[in-house]
Amino acid sequence: MKSLQIGDKTARIPLIQGGMGVGVSRSSLAGAVAAEGGIGVISTAQIGYDEEDFAQHPAQANLRAIEKHILLAKEKARSGNGLTGVNIMVALKDYADHVKAAVSAGADVIISGAGLPLDLPEYVEGSNTKIAPIVSSPKAASVILRMWERRYHRTADFVVIEGPKAGGHLGFSEKDLEDIPALDYDNVIRNTIQTVNEFAVKFQQKIPVIVAGGIFTHEDVMHALSLGADGVQVASRFVVTEECDADQRYKDCYINAEADQIEIIKSPVGMPGRALHNHFLEEVQKGNMKIGRCYGCLKNCDPAKIPYCITDALTRAVQGDVENGLIFCGAEVGRIHEMTTVHDLMQELMGE
Repeated sequence: MKSLQIGDKTARIPLIQGGMGVGVSRSSLAGAVAAEGGIGVISTAQIGYDEEDFAQHPAQANLRAIEKHILLAKEKARSGNGLTGVNIMVALKDYADHVKAAVSAGADVIISGAGLPLDLPEYVEGSNTKIAPIVSSPKAASVILRMWERRYHRTADFVVIEGPKAGGHLGFSEKDLEDIPALDYDNVIRNTIQTVNEFAVKFQQKIPVIVAGGIFTHEDVMHALSLGADGVQVASRFVVTEECDADQRYKDCYINAEADQIEIIKSPVGMPGRALHNHFLEEVQKGNMKIGRCYGCLKNCDPAKIPYCITDALTRAVQGDVENGLIFCGAEVGRIHEMTTVHDLMQELMGE
């Protein structure tokens, strides 16, 4: 299988480990993936949740943790032929600061979604950090790439197409998520790749396209490549690796999950998300969640109007309080039944 070439950077294996916050994918997981030759991705969403001063100074704690975890991951990855990157949500209040901190720390790539990363090129200007938007349709790809062309006279270094089976925040309506087959998403992928290729021709450069969402087996990888993709992004399956940064109780939830436990929820980010049913979601439905401290994580968050604090919910879960936290997951989580390692999982996915 071909390596993944992104400009002058190369990952030996065309596989990206998807970014998962809060704290699910930090330096341990991302470093292990990069050491195996893939692209390991750290989520910057409240990445400093376990820093001593996080409650008092969350913004500063996050910036400090971004640098710390990128450097740790790159140290772990030194013996491999992979890359280390970050996933940064556009919805974050400190989005620009997170991007600049990642660039300063030497991130190889930045992947950005949960909104349109229209200003991302401005924040990486003058660096060798490669950037990719997350899109869900040809229209979204066209809007972002046209804006980058007009404002910054450049294009994406690569593009991630995230489908309706992905975990976390989703770029689809709840109606679409209720009838995924009707979306004919293979055709959406082909059309999105065609849109991206138009910009590749215009800029006379290769723009690799990565397919994400529901990639579970080697056969899924090969199917994505057959559609014209250059690589895949996988997230949920990496949760049950020994190297994943989450608490073992979080991982056990994935191992024990059944397909009928998956719910489509409304996130304070303003997008639907996919998560596992638990006591926390039952309390959210009853309207019993009280908002205490505000951590200032989201741009457009009004504590008086949101159903729950996503920082508190995700932090509790990753630390092991799985009944009182939010557990994001992908659509195929019910097929996960055992722990593994990053090495074995990547070998399996690549068919080696």
